[in-house]
Amino acid sequence: MAHVVILGAGTGGMPAAYEMKAALGSAHEVTLISANDYFQFVPSNPWVGVGWKERDDVSFPIKPYVERKGIHFIAQRADRIDAEANQIDLADGSKVHYDYLFITTGPKLAFENVPGSDPHEGQVQSVCTLDHAEEAYKAYQDLLREPGPIVMGAMAGASCFGPAYEYALIVASDLKKRGLRDKIPSMTFVTSEPFLGHLGIQGVGDSQTILSRGLKEEGFEAYTNCKVTKVEDNKMYVTQVNDKGETVKEMVLPFKFSMMIPAFKGVPAVAGVEGLCNPGGFVLVDEYQRSKKYRNIFAAGIAIAIPPVEQTPVPTGAPKTGYMIESMVAAAVHNIKADLEGKTGNQTMGTWNAVCFADMGDRGAAFVALPQLKPRTVDWFAEGRWVHLAKVAFEKYFIRKMKIGVSEPFYEKVLFKMLGITRLKDEGQRKAS
Repeated sequence: MAHVVILGAGTGGMPAAYEMKAALGSAHEVTLISANDYFQFVPSNPWVGVGWKERDDVSFPIKPYVERKGIHFIAQRADRIDAEANQIDLADGSKVHYDYLFITTGPKLAFENVPGSDPHEGQVQSVCTLDHAEEAYKAYQDLLREPGPIVMGAMAGASCFGPAYEYALIVASDLKKRGLRDKIPSMTFVTSEPFLGHLGIQGVGDSQTILSRGLKEEGFEAYTNCKVTKVEDNKMYVTQVNDKGETVKEMVLPFKFSMMIPAFKGVPAVAGVEGLCNPGGFVLVDEYQRSKKYRNIFAAGIAIAIPPVEQTPVPTGAPKTGYMIESMVAAAVHNIKADLEGKTGNQTMGTWNAVCFADMGDRGAAFVALPQLKPRTVDWFAEGRWVHLAKVAFEKYFIRKMKIGVSEPFYEKVLFKMLGITRLKDEGQRKAS
């Protein structure tokens, strides 16, 4: 009997545990390890950040749901991975041996890149975790009591731009609903992207026009090609560059309330494994989600290394969105099972298709990029009330799916049928090197 350990229980890790157990059955043991004892639906964090959702709406305890499916669960932080000994050292001093390790940890939030930007210091907020979103809501309530300038956006090196636009526009929508929008003296959007709607993937469809118009209509003044150098005394110090990377403007932006998406790095336990990761701490994998150095380690989602789609004047990263993660997980599960059955020639590749629903308060924006890298077969971006409703429905669907314990693919079976897109695996598939 082999022991497969899945490290990380987020929107990639928890489905991976269910899918792995369904694929391997009782013949092999599956263990899920997470630093948190609860699952959080991260895409809903912007709603938590304005009080539209509460913790209990978007999270639930992991243990009772996975264990009734025969999956062992350990709620401990991984402090060290000994890849040579196939062992994980946990924060409580215990050790877990594995035959296969599947890394789905998500990122470390690199607040240290910008002095003063850590939300624990209280000046700049984040919606990257549920805890951070709750703290953002507390700070937002202070803004409601005492209105002042707002600064939103994404730091240099960020790779997840959707929530920056999402939260900015949700806050603007909420302020209007409360009758407080006119009391906000200024709203500024600062991003490392070379143009609005770039999203780390050179834009999708008409994303530049739609997101630029959305910010302008809500009263945001937007600055692109920006690097935040420090935050102190509720002032954000920003350097803007031109397309050659030359400084064209230095700004000091005062704020009463701010939320900025930070750059991501690999989590320390994973980043510390010799030869496993790139300098940013992300796992180097082949086209089959397998580590390039350790044949019994696989990885998917934000934890893997994906190079930027292009060099930009201020560094931007490539996002890893829901369909891409779902596809990576399915490929890794298939390949681990094939390994265990001795079918080493029967390998599956994930796809690099990008799909995203972003809520904008009373409406939303959605994009589909097949594949994520240009040239694309499908390059589609749209907005409307239906996207807001679709994201609300997707949250309920996904949380219910995680409680029931099924790992059925959502994007191909539902979303793409609705859009009339077919042959996804062919159009977005990575080519074997």
